[in-house]
Amino acid sequence: MLTIEQKKQFNEILETLGENLDISETQFNAAVTSYKSVGTWLSKDDSELAPYNPTIKPQGSFILGTIIKPISDDDDLDIDLVCELSKKNDSWTQFDLKKIVGDQLKANKKIDDLLDEEGRRCWTLKYRQESDNLKEKYHMDILPAITSEGYSVILNESYAKTFSAEEVDKLGISITDNESDNYYISNTPEDWHKSNPFGYAQWFFAKASLQQTTKRFSLNESVKPVPTFQKERFPLQRVVQILKRHRDIFYNGKSEEERKNKPISIIITTLASHSYRGEANIMDALVNVISTMHEYIADYNPNTGEKEKWVENPINSLENFADKWKEFPERQTHFFDWLNEIKNDLRNITSQADRGLNFINESMNRPFGEKLMIKTFSKIKNKGLLSSTSTFLSASVDKSIDTELPTKLPKTKREGFQK
Repeated sequence: MLTIEQKKQFNEILETLGENLDISETQFNAAVTSYKSVGTWLSKDDSELAPYNPTIKPQGSFILGTIIKPISDDDDLDIDLVCELSKKNDSWTQFDLKKIVGDQLKANKKIDDLLDEEGRRCWTLKYRQESDNLKEKYHMDILPAITSEGYSVILNESYAKTFSAEEVDKLGISITDNESDNYYISNTPEDWHKSNPFGYAQWFFAKASLQQTTKRFSLNESVKPVPTFQKERFPLQRVVQILKRHRDIFYNGKSEEERKNKPISIIITTLASHSYRGEANIMDALVNVISTMHEYIADYNPNTGEKEKWVENPINSLENFADKWKEFPERQTHFFDWLNEIKNDLRNITSQADRGLNFINESMNRPFGEKLMIKTFSKIKNKGLLSSTSTFLSASVDKSIDTELPTKLPKTKREGFQK
């Protein structure tokens, strides 16, 4: 059990760990500059896309504020983007739209040199920028999409309101997907595969801001084509970052086949968001999330009643983020193996509280990476917030709070859950 004071100090450690996982403002601005230039090229006057006002916007972890640096300096940051068109040529199918976006990218020699092989839904640009003082590596996945008329107005208005499931439906976009049955046939966007990255972001921030009185992150700013870099994060954002880092370290060094089965970020983010209860202390939030997130994995498809593991997209009840678990059951096994691993690791870390900061540091090296933890604890010591031993040892025992984790995952409590 941790005392109140120890929990405060663990919160400081986890907050600092999260800060060291954040991409730098320089990296952020470099990425924005790069995709902004791509957007400018796609919307050139002589571009076939120009009449439809193509706009590049970030999505995914970049706007959720949960993006993390890769383990190795040689690895890429993964930045997800949407190429929005306000409308299209009436005859264009998904195939046509994706090809035209690709052709326009290839028409620029500098961009073409960065272009990877065509993906299922996206075009990927692999950047490598180096200078004497800066080394940045990232790749960008650009998803072609069609929005509804007046979409930008609807988007801005939605973020000024409290989250509403009905309102968020209006933020859906039609995307290209070469595995769709109608990929080469349908020229009607309403019949295409749907996505709702900005609706998901609104749902996520509604969860993240539960009982939080301080505004730390502007969603309106984050979804703009040129968003503003923001340093502060909600506890839920830090929890997601910490979970993703632990997952990455857990799979680092494993075989390529095993890495294919590692838990995907959208499942981790969704389950963590469902489990979060507005805790202001990151340690409290982390313990609660990893203890209960499995409860939000349903055993049945709520739409058909068919038995399968189901992690529902909170803004689209027809979409299962764990759909690949049915085809690849080993991915379900890997998810629970990883979840048990982080539970054990956190139990070991908190058990070091009475032994002092150096023991806590050592216990965090393996699950989060020695290089990251050296940087984290050096920063903490430089702040003068914690001593190596006395701070943790001095906490009053009579203020103890139970933060013990269950030794194993109990049986899932629910066959389904309500949004």
